[in-house]
Amino acid sequence: MLLDLLPVSLKKYFEMSKRQRKHEMQSTLWYMPAIYISAAIAFVSLTLILDLVLELDQYTPSAFRVSADITRMLVSTLIGGILTLSAFTLNSLLVVLTTFSGQFSPRLLLNFVSDKQTQHCLGIFNGSFVYVLVIFLFTGNSSAKEEFVAVPVITVLLAFVSAITFIYFINHATTWMQVHNITYTMKRSSEQIINQSLRKDLESYRTEEPGDLMENEQENTLNMRATRSGYIQLIDYHSMIHEAQKDDIIIQLNSQVGDYILRGNSMMSYWGPGADQINENKYVQMIELGHKETELQDINMGMHKLAEIAIKSIGNNDPKTATNTIHQMAELMLTVEQDITFTPYLKDDEDQVRVILLSESFDYYIYRGFGYIRHYAKDNHLIITELVAALGLVAGSIDSSKHDMLWEFACNTLDHIEERVIYKLDKTFLLNAVKKLAKTTDHLLDYYEIERRFYPQEK
Repeated sequence: MLLDLLPVSLKKYFEMSKRQRKHEMQSTLWYMPAIYISAAIAFVSLTLILDLVLELDQYTPSAFRVSADITRMLVSTLIGGILTLSAFTLNSLLVVLTTFSGQFSPRLLLNFVSDKQTQHCLGIFNGSFVYVLVIFLFTGNSSAKEEFVAVPVITVLLAFVSAITFIYFINHATTWMQVHNITYTMKRSSEQIINQSLRKDLESYRTEEPGDLMENEQENTLNMRATRSGYIQLIDYHSMIHEAQKDDIIIQLNSQVGDYILRGNSMMSYWGPGADQINENKYVQMIELGHKETELQDINMGMHKLAEIAIKSIGNNDPKTATNTIHQMAELMLTVEQDITFTPYLKDDEDQVRVILLSESFDYYIYRGFGYIRHYAKDNHLIITELVAALGLVAGSIDSSKHDMLWEFACNTLDHIEERVIYKLDKTFLLNAVKKLAKTTDHLLDYYEIERRFYPQEK
């Protein structure tokens, strides 16, 4: 009942899961400043107790004692100074956000806003301003005979910290905007999704052997439908497996994290001896839907951000940025191959399969990573050459069972290159990259066919 009285912007946090709420709060500009402001108010109380209750001036040398008039003048002056620094910081923040949105991707705004350094800088400015403002209110009516020690010392220290923070923030913003740092940050963000979310949520339950899938019960398969529309943001796999084990059923997910579904669409199918007696609502609540995509369990979202940087750079005639992005994407492929087991079966503690995911393979991630870049590169042979070279680097570092997927992706890319309009040196470097990939993937004979297509024998 009380939730209905809250504005929508606050009400949504109470309707989220604990994990989603933590992620959303840490991605807002007010989260860390709110903590600093709360700490500043508590610090005001401590400062006033030291000066007005414990009378710290009686125990300190005269050099540290400041009269009430000078203290008020100092505090009132620093209020304007700290506020000016805060205004410049916010202006710089808006410039950075505008640059990110226009030159790279509007989806990068959230990454900069949620960056810990950005949040701490804004928190320091807001906390310092609130501190000096509240201190001014309590010292404004002090008698001229009173002397302060803690108030002026701490106020000066805060002004010094604010000045250093301002310099740090400008350096942080300019460093963050550098292309190689942006692409590296996006790659690290996707790796964290794999290491912290996917590995923790899925890998401990995966099994390559399907075992007993209760085929005799599948003819009585039932569907659970979405109660509202939205993107699948989060799936509680642990609880789903545990409850499926208690109910003695097998659940097959019909969508995956990041997919958009409409109200009434089938989210899950289930069958088993206990299928007729389950409470569907508890399983539906294990899948969190929202109006936007999130990166909590969706590595595709992170890969799309990284690919979008390359796409924007191609459109802005900036091949170096696209090349750097391709290299970071290649490194991300190593993490995908190493840390993700490509099996859809999730088992319980008794080795019985309880949840079946949508099937994914390594070539699915190859397409998600390089497919968009390839599409927008079109006849940009320099970018295509770098892409094929990156595939060769990936092939040299992963298991040979994935080599055919890399080779097929490269061949499909070359099928759409017009051989007659490519420059001679572009053709030479492209074929060199293809040959290197062919040697690594053991497709050298196939390479010679490609070479003959680019250099047809004259009749």
